[in-house]
Amino acid sequence: MTDTPIIFMGTPEFAVTSLKTLLDKGYDIKAVVTTPDKPAGRGKTIQFSDVKKFALEHNLPILQPEKLKSVEFLAQLKEINADLFVVVAFRMLPKEVWAMPRLGTINLHAALLPDYRGAAPINHAIINGETETGITTFYIDEDIDTGKIIMQERCAIEPEDNIGTLYDKLMFIGAEAVCKTVDIIASGNVNAIEQDSIRTEGLHPAPKITKEFCQINWNSKAVDIHNLIRGLSPYPAAWCYLKDDITAKIFTSSYSSEKHDLNPGTFVTDNKSFLKVAAADGFVTIHELQMQGKKRMAIKDFLNGFKFNTEN
Repeated sequence: MTDTPIIFMGTPEFAVTSLKTLLDKGYDIKAVVTTPDKPAGRGKTIQFSDVKKFALEHNLPILQPEKLKSVEFLAQLKEINADLFVVVAFRMLPKEVWAMPRLGTINLHAALLPDYRGAAPINHAIINGETETGITTFYIDEDIDTGKIIMQERCAIEPEDNIGTLYDKLMFIGAEAVCKTVDIIASGNVNAIEQDSIRTEGLHPAPKITKEFCQINWNSKAVDIHNLIRGLSPYPAAWCYLKDDITAKIFTSSYSSEKHDLNPGTFVTDNKSFLKVAAADGFVTIHELQMQGKKRMAIKDFLNGFKFNTEN
């Protein structure tokens, strides 16, 4: 633990765990920077970010700039005069911000950089069928996720993992890594490594997840569809058409590779206990789903009230 003054920047639950760990271990958090409040839901109730909620509970000073280059915000940062900025799941920072502190600005990324640069590294690692991922702490520079690496920790991706379980694992591994990284920087014994010296070829992108990306393509291999479902469950969830304009989100599945003469996308069910869908090289069995406007349910419960017109 170090008494280095820190400004912490973050927004979602993933960032809260790092902030809480720093605070619990006695690190000197001078202020928290998070996104502005925004209305949400039908009633347009003002919502605070997870980081703001935590900061309020622990009486931490809070900054919520609309524009990161605003004169007022930059002046506030300079007045606080922290030696180090720690960023976890926040916005892209302008150089006027990240170049300000004496010891630099560090970021936590939920992948083993330089692989899986981008907004959704945890999702894409599962979707691509990876068996290992991890976290990286690095110095922020002009580009996205390209700065010098300070440390990395590896994490296995188990066959039963989905985005929810892997997110939680990396959230806690990352929180501990942030603390270790702050200690390394405060000690003056940093040996940061250029990302290009680790790997330059065969890198996977990790772009933002869109609704279109989440739609299941039954012409794909069964294992790839299964991994897509895992990598998007429980949120935002892979989805497909059941019939006509009726859609459903798919949360859990299994798959088998076997020859068949069905068209990809053909539903196979006894309308009682199982539902599987033909893929390019086998079948994907659906175990849990949710129709629009309905609750999430096991396939047996779903088939109690929804029937497919099939003889299979």
